[in-house]
Amino acid sequence: MLKQVQHDNGEVLIMKLIIVGGHLSPALAVIEALQKDVNVLFIGRKYVFEGSKTLSLEFRTITKRKIPFVSISTGRWQREFTRFTIPSLLKFPFGILQSFLILKKFKPDVVLSFGGYLSLPVGIAAFILRIPIVIHEQTLEAGIANKVLSIFAKTVCISWETSRKYFPKSKVILTGNPMRKFEIRNSKFEIRNDNELPILYITGGSSGSHFINTLVEGCITQLLEKYVVIHQTGDAEVYRDFDRLQKLCEGLPSELKSRYTITKFVEPENVGSVIKMADLVVSRAGINTITELILLKKPSLLIPLPSSQKSDQNKNALYLKSLGLAEIFYQDSLNPRKFIEILIEMIDNIDRYKILNQVQNDRKIKNAAQKIIEATIVCKEHK
Repeated sequence: MLKQVQHDNGEVLIMKLIIVGGHLSPALAVIEALQKDVNVLFIGRKYVFEGSKTLSLEFRTITKRKIPFVSISTGRWQREFTRFTIPSLLKFPFGILQSFLILKKFKPDVVLSFGGYLSLPVGIAAFILRIPIVIHEQTLEAGIANKVLSIFAKTVCISWETSRKYFPKSKVILTGNPMRKFEIRNSKFEIRNDNELPILYITGGSSGSHFINTLVEGCITQLLEKYVVIHQTGDAEVYRDFDRLQKLCEGLPSELKSRYTITKFVEPENVGSVIKMADLVVSRAGINTITELILLKKPSLLIPLPSSQKSDQNKNALYLKSLGLAEIFYQDSLNPRKFIEILIEMIDNIDRYKILNQVQNDRKIKNAAQKIIEATIVCKEHK
């Protein structure tokens, strides 16, 4: 656990820690491992997308835990050019100023960052104020923000050995990718499965996937004739997939309707239960999803996000497939008919998908949060 800090005069002060979101799952894992009296301020995204008014999962999750949450307005490099691209980039200096004021007011002992575009202005402000920075890299390689911040950081925690070459060698610690302690319990989802059909969990991640949602929409009747489906759509205002699919569900025969559970989000405390109850997971291939699937040994059909940075989702998917747990299909070759065929093939041969070298992979996950906390303590002590 993160210890209280004792000054030379004997006065004991509670450790003050700023956590910068980027990847929510590892950030939550570290928060859960902290002592209750550690003073935490979380900096993250309040809304799902630029220009959206839909509250993000990280805002809802962190505030639900009564942890102070601050959102900053800063620039980000968008993968696709939109009307928000140029105004977004012009916000970057303002993001540094906001971060500077937040850090001056909160006076953290350490800034712990989990990557993403928000981490850059916060990290630069911390460097100016001589506040130690610890960064954590989740991916198999390295994100752009973390590469830049590694110049200023005291410690770089990596999840996988393959990331080491992207950072200054003297700063790198292999910690693993921290995961929350999943409580496998009765899910809040009321699943009717009178015929003991296979259960599919279909997810596009916290923001959802319009492509996956549309894929499901094109074959929902055929899916429900064979499977029970838990479908997490996200809440993107521009597509309104949840509303459209929910309306489609209302027109289904009652027997099929009872097999379809649709939700905008699966709260972090329920993710483990939902994945565990599923026979097969259909998902994008973000690194935290991959880590969860490894941890729970769950077979999966992965559809990597085509525009992901440096094809990192494709590399993540290939890694999980190499362990024996996944099949990969790319969205430019998928349609509803092909999707159904793949699912049938995988479900009919589900025993084929068994993870290889489970003990070795468990070691990459266990105690990762504690190792990151220990690295944070060291940075504070050598401030």
